Amino acid sequence: MTLAWTTVSAPEPLGALAIAVGEAGLVMVSFGAGQARLAAAAARLGEPLVREPARTAPAVGQLAEYLAGRRRAFDLPLDWRLAGEAARPTLQTLLASVGYGATVTYGELAVRSGLGSEYTAARAVGAIMGANPLPVVVPCHRVLGAAGLGGFGGGLAVKEWLLALEGVLTPALDFGVP
Repeated sequence: MTLAWTTVSAPEPLGALAIAVGEAGLVMVSFGAGQARLAAAAARLGEPLVREPARTAPAVGQLAEYLAGRRRAFDLPLDWRLAGEAARPTLQTLLASVGYGATVTYGELAVRSGLGSEYTAARAVGAIMGANPLPVVVPCHRVLGAAGLGGFGGGLAVKEWLLALEGVLTPALDFGVP
């Protein structure tokens, strides 16, 4: 088995996304055009990285449509192996219950996914979101702190841009949100 990889051009502040697709579906989305994080994921899975445009084309197309404001939901098969057993239910709950233009707090997602009370499990959800191997597609940018935006692995400017794209935040003048 192999992981097909490529990069997807994205507007600033995103710049680019590197993606990997396995036999079962999209396995990783990484901020930046570099291959280093994908190579580490491939090593963890014991699968070499290859360039196979036909395998990456569906993910490239859907990500490009989303980033251009023409797609609200992804219908790609997802390969959850990099999510880990403990994180997977929370990420799957996020994907299933927080649609385009909606948000949830870390605490609310903790309750929805069965992690525990809103107050005691919010930090666990934050850690899971920070390790999300499929950002943008599994929309961790839609998870907010109780008193603000919270953090984001792609950087706060990227989180703000994605939320503006979805109409949650007013776009900043220089972000070029479609």
